Amino acid sequence: MIKMKLDKEEKDILEALERDEINTLTPSKKEIAEIKAMAENTLRKDRRVTIRLYDHDLKGIQKKAIEKGMPYQTLISSMIHQYVEGDLIERKIG
Repeated sequence: MIKMKLDKEEKDILEALERDEINTLTPSKKEIAEIKAMAENTLRKDRRVTIRLYDHDLKGIQKKAIEKGMPYQTLISSMIHQYVEGDLIERKIG
């Protein structure tokens, strides 16, 4: 079993759930259909690209992917998606 590191907010949510302090609702059939459609669109990959990486960068990505319990290609795709959506913030140097 792979253990994931949780941040404080995630730990608080998990602990509240374990103490039955969180009430969950069952989604409607319409909501389930919408969620499935979003997931399918998110997971559908319709383009293949080839990129060159420095060996040490690839090894670092592979290590991070193992820590997260996912394939390294999925991690790379996720990072690109987060960057494009504006969720991955560029750090200014200098």
